[in-house]
Amino acid sequence: MGRELKLFFVALSFYTRMPVPAAVHRDNAANLPDSIRYLPVVGWVVGIISAAVYGAANYLFDASVAVVLSMMTGLLITGAFHEDGFADVCDGFGGGWTKERILEIMKDSRLGTYGVCGMILILGLKFTALHLLLSEARFPVSKGYFYHDVFMVFLLLIVAHSLSRFAAITIVFNYNYARIAESKASGAVEKGQLKNLLFAGIFTVLPLAGLMVATSLLAFGLIVVPVLLAAWAAGRYFKKWIGGYTGDCLGAVQQITEVIIYLSYILIWKFT
Repeated sequence: MGRELKLFFVALSFYTRMPVPAAVHRDNAANLPDSIRYLPVVGWVVGIISAAVYGAANYLFDASVAVVLSMMTGLLITGAFHEDGFADVCDGFGGGWTKERILEIMKDSRLGTYGVCGMILILGLKFTALHLLLSEARFPVSKGYFYHDVFMVFLLLIVAHSLSRFAAITIVFNYNYARIAESKASGAVEKGQLKNLLFAGIFTVLPLAGLMVATSLLAFGLIVVPVLLAAWAAGRYFKKWIGGYTGDCLGAVQQITEVIIYLSYILIWKFT
């Protein structure tokens, strides 16, 4: 098995529940830092499968059921990996006032009030935005026509899942891990080589380029700028309170920026 293929499978095994070849697990720890370059490609996989479920469910039922089943599919594929991080961040930063206390709360496996409320609100917002986009929105193409077909659904979800994961990667390369000595998977948060960020950026831009062709150049600014600003703001916030970030913080950034992407799509639909 080639090294790049192995790195992809390492990323797939760490960030999802999908099966991978047994040989991948033998060098998992050693390859984990460099596997981060394929995290946006993992987003492609999640987006493609979620879009396929949406399309089938929308044909058999309706848009509301389809959105719920699509969201459930994403949760099952990832094992709610990022959602769990978001909930822990809500609990930690909501209930803690010192670095030590915040980290202690986030490490606790129990879910608190802030985490429950945070999950209800972000999942509710995600459902509402997706339902609006996938059942009502129309996106302008260069010839002035409007369409909303299977290709567009796939493109929307691939961009959302890959770009939001790239946003989390930028945190890794701009800030230090807050508790590296305690981490059981420290390789997942090592900065590694700068080319990992470059590769991840390329894998993120590819579906974005498709979106720009399908909509307009305005789509690039309306999606990328708020996502990167949100990642920057989150990184600064984490650094201020805990001196860096944790894996939970990365999950929170992924969830927040994914919702920002859907809201940005709505703005594109309304104002282009």
